[in-house]
Amino acid sequence: MAWTDNLPAVRGKLLLNEPLGPYTWFRVGGAADALFIPADAEDLAAFLKALPEDVPVTAIGVGSNLIVRDGGVEGVVIRLAGRVWGQVTTEGDTVTAGAGALDSMVARASAKAGIAGLEFYAGIPGSIGGALTMNAGCYGAETKDVLVSAWGLNRRGERVELALADFGYTYRHSNAPADIIWIEATYRGTPDAPEAVAARISEITERREKTQPIREKTGGSTFKNPEGHSSWKLVDEAGWRGKLHAVTGGGAKFSELHSNFMINPGEATAADIEALGEAVRADVLAKTGVQLNWEIRRIGRK
Repeated sequence: MAWTDNLPAVRGKLLLNEPLGPYTWFRVGGAADALFIPADAEDLAAFLKALPEDVPVTAIGVGSNLIVRDGGVEGVVIRLAGRVWGQVTTEGDTVTAGAGALDSMVARASAKAGIAGLEFYAGIPGSIGGALTMNAGCYGAETKDVLVSAWGLNRRGERVELALADFGYTYRHSNAPADIIWIEATYRGTPDAPEAVAARISEITERREKTQPIREKTGGSTFKNPEGHSSWKLVDEAGWRGKLHAVTGGGAKFSELHSNFMINPGEATAADIEALGEAVRADVLAKTGVQLNWEIRRIGRK
């Protein structure tokens, strides 16, 4: 009997052999053996506790910085989607957000409450779960600058609470246990006039629209910035801005607008997109001696 024949009962959605491409911004990739969209934290905890320990579990958010490989993803993919996962509340100078809340929603809720410090989230196209995992940031600010604490569930379905210091944050990296599926985060900003916070958010939004291909099938920033360098400059100087790289009959390229953003201009596969990234990494290393490291998360079987 296959493990998928005896999955725990759930109140949310449990879909077998579910294509994951529609859940990512690149719109590519294979299917999950099983995709679980839990009804709430209790539903998720019960599922994890009952799921055999040898079944792999992978959590995804809105898929804005993700490549799902064409061979699909082994085990269960957890996606926190729906109103229950995206709640944002404010009290005083504190913001509490569900892991499924869009970063931009958190920025706007903070502005409405007159809380400054989270404006940078308006420039990040992901959700809070991903922001916690990778210390997401832009325009000179990072998650570590405003986070107070967060809680989630480990692979055994047990509640785990971490304070900021427990994350051990560095640039686009956290030392938190990799098996934690984040449920909620608490932030602290500083009081400010709502209109002033909203104005800064508008500036960030306008800047992003002018400099990033946000209406394309993209995955956000492809590479982390190496120390002392900007990835977009390295990609640009190596001659890859706007250059189409065909691999298996499809095609992917780095954007003409922002040379650290890969885009799927048509019918590229996940293999096309990942191969382009690897080709650019090798070329930049050969030309400059600088190693580019992926910021985009890549999951699944090739």
